[in-house]
Amino acid sequence: MDDNHLGDFLRARRAGLRPEDIGMASYGARRVAGLRREEVAVLAGVNADYYTRLEQGRERNPSPQVLDALSRALRLETDARTHLCRLAGATPGEPPVARTAERVGPELRQLMDGYPNTPAFVLGRTLDILAANALADALFAPFEPADNLARMAFADPAGRDFYADWERAAEATVANLRQAAGCDPGNPRLRELVRTLAGHSPEFARLWSAHAVRGKSRDAKHLLHPDVGPLTLTYQAFDVRDAPGRQLVIYHAEPGSPSAQALGLLGSLHATRRGAEPRHHRPR
Repeated sequence: MDDNHLGDFLRARRAGLRPEDIGMASYGARRVAGLRREEVAVLAGVNADYYTRLEQGRERNPSPQVLDALSRALRLETDARTHLCRLAGATPGEPPVARTAERVGPELRQLMDGYPNTPAFVLGRTLDILAANALADALFAPFEPADNLARMAFADPAGRDFYADWERAAEATVANLRQAAGCDPGNPRLRELVRTLAGHSPEFARLWSAHAVRGKSRDAKHLLHPDVGPLTLTYQAFDVRDAPGRQLVIYHAEPGSPSAQALGLLGSLHATRRGAEPRHHRPR
């Protein structure tokens, strides 16, 4: 049976809305959480049978007008609206996703190394850490290995201590992965990652089934590093032009703040430890 990504998304977002959330009176006992199909159809101004066919995968090509109406009915924010359109194949301006080798060129590595006082790293579409500068290596040192932000949050014991607000970080991580699923739902790396994490973590499975979608925001990161204590960092994410789906992420601490001082100390500790390693044991 074909995957019904559009129907799964509509069903999950419908389940996440209650009548009182949208000012609608509730009548009768509800067998399932959230709005009924008929209620969504009324809110969107579409035929109830047509909406049912969308959820069941029997109709897969809604018009832009219908998608816009469903976005309003389901109270979708910008990233979730875009995700809905991708699932419906209604983003003609986007080129097909090209799956290229996850390799970071020397020019980008040199650029990251040019930021010695702030962590910088490259993320793949499925949140794999593809390359990092020295301070990012130091920042993520509590993880073994520091390979994928989703795995680190849900499957590494260090994750719950490292993220001061783990629940918020977990929700954001899964919402980022959902965005990747909209761009390339058949990605084998994504499928394997989701299967592994859902089997390991009930929290991940619950959040994944909610179908929340969000791109990277500029929210502050509140971290707790075992070597230097609490860190409050903001960040910027830049698209890598020659590798669609990859992002260069640069963390930043307010100049003169305790977090900036802690980052400086972390860099010194990392350099000292690397200098103390036997030369033949140092990673290349």
